[in-house]
Amino acid sequence: MHKRGPTIGRVPNLTRADAVTAVRNPLAFIAARWTPDPRTVRRAALAALVMSVVIVVTGGAVRLTGSGLGCPTWPKCTEDSLHNTAEMGIHGYIEFGNRMLTYVLCAAVGWAIVAARSQKPYRRDLVRLGWAQFWVVMSNAVLGGIVVLVGLNPYTVAAHFLLSTVLIAVATLMWQRTREGDGAPRPLVGKSVQQLVWILVAATVLLIAVGTVVTGAGPHAGDSSEVERMPLDWENVSKLHAVLAWIVVTLTFALWFVLKAVDAPQGPLARTRELFLVLLAQGALGYIQYFTELPEILVGAHMFGSCLVWIATLRVLLSLRERPETEPPGLPAQQPDATSPSMAEPR
Repeated sequence: MHKRGPTIGRVPNLTRADAVTAVRNPLAFIAARWTPDPRTVRRAALAALVMSVVIVVTGGAVRLTGSGLGCPTWPKCTEDSLHNTAEMGIHGYIEFGNRMLTYVLCAAVGWAIVAARSQKPYRRDLVRLGWAQFWVVMSNAVLGGIVVLVGLNPYTVAAHFLLSTVLIAVATLMWQRTREGDGAPRPLVGKSVQQLVWILVAATVLLIAVGTVVTGAGPHAGDSSEVERMPLDWENVSKLHAVLAWIVVTLTFALWFVLKAVDAPQGPLARTRELFLVLLAQGALGYIQYFTELPEILVGAHMFGSCLVWIATLRVLLSLRERPETEPPGLPAQQPDATSPSMAEPR
């Protein structure tokens, strides 16, 4: 009788039911066969966050090199070609390259979704945050196409950047949640401190929004041809932007003193200190670019800095509470003592 050789390394055959499951719900199919390490989930969420920043910076490079209409149509690069052609020159390569990076971003977000879906135990909030990123990316891709089709209208360009800011916010939240447990959030500071931080967040949002107006009214139209600009004096808007920046810096400085006064935990203090340093660097860069008449390289660096400011601000907000592992059944979640130093109101 013929004996079969060893079966080491054989791939198990999939049943018909497995194949149907894989087609109908590939995420569930993968989750049933793979359990990622928690570090893998954190790295996947971080990769999505990094790519959300990269796509902003490369989008800024498209604008600052005058390549906004390097591909004059959408979703194709030209009427007859899906990709750029040699005749389109360097602007075509830059614009098409930025479009291709959207697929890299989608891959990063997809990895985050798959990793979150496969984690054990299942965490619904992480999966939802992953899918939220996916739909924001899809929405912004469509909006980016509209930006091209309307000839870089400054209002659509501003909306395109602001939607990217929403993407960064969701990605930051997901990354933070991968480093926490699923227990009920426990505040680390009192309500007055929380309210001060929310004011800081609102001021930062306003700062970023006015920054898009500066860009929309400024000299960098995104293309060498005549492009519509916002009918505002960009120097006056820049001064308003600077005032808002000083307000954010002042609020951050005040927050640090308040946290010290109430003897807050090290986490909020460290995140506030980081935000303050990022704001100082971003402010110095902003003044340098203003007095040097907005050189492209500094404007691009300032866009990158705005992403860092936004992430640092959100990290301050998220540091005001902790989320431990889920408490055992029957044990109520402990709330910090309202009379403890970390919960006290500012003295």
